[in-house]
Amino acid sequence: MDKQTFFVHDTALIDAAVEIGEGTKIWHFSHISESVKIGKNCVIGQNVFIGKNVRIGDGVKIQNNVSVYEGVQIQDDVFIGPSVVFTNVINPRAFIERKAEFKPTMVKKGATLGANSTIICGHDIGAYAFIGAGSVITKAVQDFELWYGNPARKQGMVDKEGNKL
Repeated sequence: MDKQTFFVHDTALIDAAVEIGEGTKIWHFSHISESVKIGKNCVIGQNVFIGKNVRIGDGVKIQNNVSVYEGVQIQDDVFIGPSVVFTNVINPRAFIERKAEFKPTMVKKGATLGANSTIICGHDIGAYAFIGAGSVITKAVQDFELWYGNPARKQGMVDKEGNKL
């Protein structure tokens, strides 16, 4: 990071060995953990936490109050709405360390995760899929599928622009 070609707000915390792509903006009170790679032209909103070893593609928008925990990978052009929740352990207990049991989650190119949706670990979100606000994802979502509800269910299909078909 010789010549800074990205923006980091003064209140953001960036740990060691972080790669940040050109044109990316990281806003107030965000924390980027060690060994994270963030692509070009991303927007990381206020109060976002990104865990160790997370990979974020180009053109990703992560709105305020989101935690992207270790085990989550995000491809290019993904929109993550405010207060989206990711998990990384199926059966957490405060008194049992389960870091070796993290289940990976992949959010594929162009997907949208609506505000306050919850993504249970181990379930990938397909390319250009659309998850409605407040949904709880407990199963894999395929490319271009529209899911919403609690628990979320497939409600149809969307096109690349997010319009219901």
